[in-house]
Amino acid sequence: MTDIPPDILIIDDERQIRRLLKLTLSGAGYHVRECETGQLGLSETALKRPDAIILDLGLPDITGLEVLTQLREWTQVPILILTAWDREDEKVAALDAGADDYLTKPFSGRELLARLRVMLRRGRPEREPSVFRLGSVVVDLSSRRVEKGKEEVHLTAKEYDILRLLLLHQGKVMTHRQLLREIWGPRHEEDTHYLRVHIAHLRQKLGDSDPENRIIRAESGLGYRIAADGAE
Repeated sequence: MTDIPPDILIIDDERQIRRLLKLTLSGAGYHVRECETGQLGLSETALKRPDAIILDLGLPDITGLEVLTQLREWTQVPILILTAWDREDEKVAALDAGADDYLTKPFSGRELLARLRVMLRRGRPEREPSVFRLGSVVVDLSSRRVEKGKEEVHLTAKEYDILRLLLLHQGKVMTHRQLLREIWGPRHEEDTHYLRVHIAHLRQKLGDSDPENRIIRAESGLGYRIAADGAE
C-alpha cells in the first residue's frame, strides 16, 4: 500500500453486503465509499474518481451491466463484478462489456482482496480525463454532454460515438476500419460512406469548418484523429 490508501467504490443495493465489504476492505487498509443505486454510482465515479469499483449486477434502478457499459465509455477504472447471479452468459456479457474480474456471492474475503490487488497492480491510469476542451467546444464524457459556447450541441448516437472514440484515442489516428467496426460492427468495415456522412454532420454541428484548424482531422487514406490537447 502507498501512504494514500486506494479508494474503492462499492455499488450494491444490499446493506449487509456493503457493510461486510466495508469491514473487509477497511481492515485491509482501503478507503471505502458506498452507493446503493447505479445512477449514484455513475455520479460518484465521475466526481470522485475511485481507484477501483466493486459492482453488483442486480441494482434497483438500472442494471449493473448498464452501469458498466456507461463507465467504459469514458473510463478504464478497474471494475470487479460481485453478484449472486452465477449464469455463464451473464459472466460472459459482463466481461465482454469491460469488467476486469467476476466474483459470485457468497464470497471469500481473502479471495476478494487478492483479486482486488491484482486489478490495482495492472497500472491503470490514476486519473483519466472525462472533460475535453476543443476550442469553444466542451465534451463531458461522464455526462454525455457536448457544448459549444455554453449551448448544448445535440448529436445523434452515432455522431456521439464517433466523437467519443476519437477523444478516447486523442492524438492517435483511428482508421476507417476501426471506427466502422467499433460503431457499426465488423460487417461494416468497408462502408466508408457511412463514416464520411456522419463526420460531415458532426463537423457541421461542432462548427468545425476551418480546414486550417480542424477539430476532427482527416488523415488521407487512413482515418481521423483529434489533436492531443485540451483534456482535463
